[in-house]
Amino acid sequence: MTRVDEDFAKRVYALVAQIPSGRCMTYGQIAALCGAAWAAWEVGQIAHTGPSDLPWQRVVNKQGGLAAGWPGGGRAAHAALLRAEGVVVSEDFTVDIQRLLWNPSQTTLL
Repeated sequence: MTRVDEDFAKRVYALVAQIPSGRCMTYGQIAALCGAAWAAWEVGQIAHTGPSDLPWQRVVNKQGGLAAGWPGGGRAAHAALLRAEGVVVSEDFTVDIQRLLWNPSQTTLL
């Protein structure tokens, strides 16, 4: 039995596609804005299997931590993509989520 509705992934894709370069969102923030505040884990699973043309590198955990399971090199590969956008990533593979957190307006949501 799935814990989210059948269109949840589509809403996640649409929201992730809107994250501007140099900004980040958290798994939990995305889950909440897509209608299932408790579904941060599901957002992570969607990120691992979702369309590769979306800016998944802009999604981090609630502490600003990068994904250990990032394809092609874990946190270092995730960091390289963010750094290419001008994001400062610390040596412990975190970003300043308070400064970088992107909050879309209600008009941009589905």
